[in-house]
Amino acid sequence: MRWIWIDRFVEFNSGRSAKAVKNLSLAEDYFADHFPGYPVMPACLILEGLAQTGGILVGEANQFKEKVVLAKILRAVFHREMLAGEQLLYETDIQHMRPEGASIEGRVRVGGTVTAEAEIFFAHLDQSRSKQLFGEHNFVFSGELKYLLGGLANLPTNKGPAPS
Repeated sequence: MRWIWIDRFVEFNSGRSAKAVKNLSLAEDYFADHFPGYPVMPACLILEGLAQTGGILVGEANQFKEKVVLAKILRAVFHREMLAGEQLLYETDIQHMRPEGASIEGRVRVGGTVTAEAEIFFAHLDQSRSKQLFGEHNFVFSGELKYLLGGLANLPTNKGPAPS
């Protein structure tokens, strides 16, 4: 199973907000078992897609110098199930950016209607400790994520001050 839950970014405002989409194809592996005859995207994967959208936004705000990890989901509300054949629009806004981490507000929309909401906190791993444990390699922003990030160059961006 793949671990990237974003298909592409559709809007990116550096240090402020990002929007990404995920098309829910019946060909996705998890739909075979969740649930047979009623293909529902697992809520944890919806949150992961929202977290990936927000995590990339937070990482880009620091030029990917920090190792950004999801530390805590402060709040998550689901208004309905999301089904195969739908397109999810992940919307994230940075609320606070500090040396130790950042928090984002996120929404998931289907056809313009908010279907889920979350507040997520991302931690910046302590540089000295993360180098001891993981070395210099930024294991968070590598591989498939770098490919996904390559598409950002084609989006209009607005540089502006990051929220405090």
